[in-house]
Amino acid sequence: MDRILRIFGKEYVNINQAALLLGLFASLSQILGLFRDRAIAHFIGPSPLLDAYYAAFRVPDFIFISIASLVSITVLIPFILEKNKGENVSNEAKKFLNDIFTVFLAVIIFVSIAAFFLMPYLTSIIAPGFSLPMQNKVVELSRIMLLSPILLGLSNLFGTVTQLFRKFFIYALSPIFYNFGIIIGILFLYPIFGIHGLVFGVVLGALMHFLIQAFSSIRCGFAPHLEWGINFEDIKKTILVSLPRTLGLSFNNIALILIVSFASYLESGSISVFNFSFNLQSVPLGIIGLSYAVAAFPTLTRSYAFGKIDEFRDHLQSAARAIIFWSLPVTFLFIVLRAQIVRVILGSGSFSWENTRLVAAGLALFSISIMAQGLIALFARAYYARGDTYRPLLINFFSSIFIVIFSILLIYIFNHYSGFKYFIESALKVSNIPGTDVLMLPLSYSLGTVINFILLWFFTRKDFVRKDRSLFKIFTQSLSASFFIGLTAYISLNIFSPIFGTTTFFGVFLQGFISGILGILAGILVLHLFKNEELKDIAKALKTKFWRAKVIASPQEGL
Repeated sequence: MDRILRIFGKEYVNINQAALLLGLFASLSQILGLFRDRAIAHFIGPSPLLDAYYAAFRVPDFIFISIASLVSITVLIPFILEKNKGENVSNEAKKFLNDIFTVFLAVIIFVSIAAFFLMPYLTSIIAPGFSLPMQNKVVELSRIMLLSPILLGLSNLFGTVTQLFRKFFIYALSPIFYNFGIIIGILFLYPIFGIHGLVFGVVLGALMHFLIQAFSSIRCGFAPHLEWGINFEDIKKTILVSLPRTLGLSFNNIALILIVSFASYLESGSISVFNFSFNLQSVPLGIIGLSYAVAAFPTLTRSYAFGKIDEFRDHLQSAARAIIFWSLPVTFLFIVLRAQIVRVILGSGSFSWENTRLVAAGLALFSISIMAQGLIALFARAYYARGDTYRPLLINFFSSIFIVIFSILLIYIFNHYSGFKYFIESALKVSNIPGTDVLMLPLSYSLGTVINFILLWFFTRKDFVRKDRSLFKIFTQSLSASFFIGLTAYISLNIFSPIFGTTTFFGVFLQGFISGILGILAGILVLHLFKNEELKDIAKALKTKFWRAKVIASPQEGL
């Protein structure tokens, strides 16, 4: 029990340790997310009803991103550190958090109530291609989901305290509870309430997400309360800093809203196919890119706040190398093993073989941008750490425009130029399947994201990164290893497919699993021959026993 409590109270200052911890729990959360998607695929499958369910997320998600990101962790931590130079949070910092809590709660409740009454009009924008009955269904589901941004927004606010003290163990539990709540909705509420049961599960998951962060914040000594004497000058400064970041995130969300809008005109089930493939590519992104970005952010912020610029650059480059090191092999494995991954995870019940091939093709196209998405999350946080939110805003704005333009352009080309359509369908092995035009949406998203990364990398290299070749070195080493990973996995698939067959769950699983393991071993061998430093660092970090590590700071009392 003492070891368990030590893990809960431990403060993780080493980025590799924190990222591995976050990655572990992100893996558990993503595994639950895969069970969630498998259950949805089994009971419902790509269909107009599931399209309505996914479309119903768009307005609540937009509210969460547009309002909650105004007081996000990445914005608040630099302000708190500015007001609090010591290890313990001062009364001034506590007053600041109470002011933020009061204003945020009032604003998000007001916006959610307004959205409740405007939902019929908003739905006609989100899903214009739906029939009137299906649009009405989206309205019903969206109105219930409006509880979600309120709960997740409060959880995000409490999570500021959790991250401030680097309590990454507690912080990492929230997504697990969120997915667990949705799974409860699928297994127990859907049979009773139908599609509304899934939405009740989303709200339950959001409530559990909030409670675990509230518990952590209170244990750290901070229980926010409504503040009547609000310092609006601090609120104004916070909003001015966070507004560009919020707009940047909102632009990306608007791009997703428009993608859903385009998909509503396509084959029935297109929104479901897009979301299934998007969720699958989010698994490595959450485990790798976001884990390192989240783990690095508090350290980057402290380093910059205390003027330790060389330390700031070292941490940034270290996290970037780790993201590149992990992301490229995953990209190659996902492209080669896409059909096996999708069939094993989602291939059940109402999820047909045609659905499998379409989602697998979408996954391959999304996988192109996995490394780019992870590095965008890290580099954007580097700018947030120094209080600069305008540069990521402008880059996000342009990339979101590119995503929308590519979506319109590629769908048009796909439907009007048979040569291009034949090339895409042949390359992704989806010929003679209806609804393949939906694949232009993940392709557009990846192209726009890669442009985002290129622009952000250009300015990050100019503003932060030293002029050394360490990032180029790890990129070439990881790319070389990834090539052999993909080649070995592809050859192995051709060997094992006739042996295990493709008609049973275990046959598909075994051929994909063994091919993936052989590919990974080939990649490790190549990296070992290169004497790759990241491989040595990861092996060293894995040998560290978290539960025996010294607790850097005891639990905070009287915050």
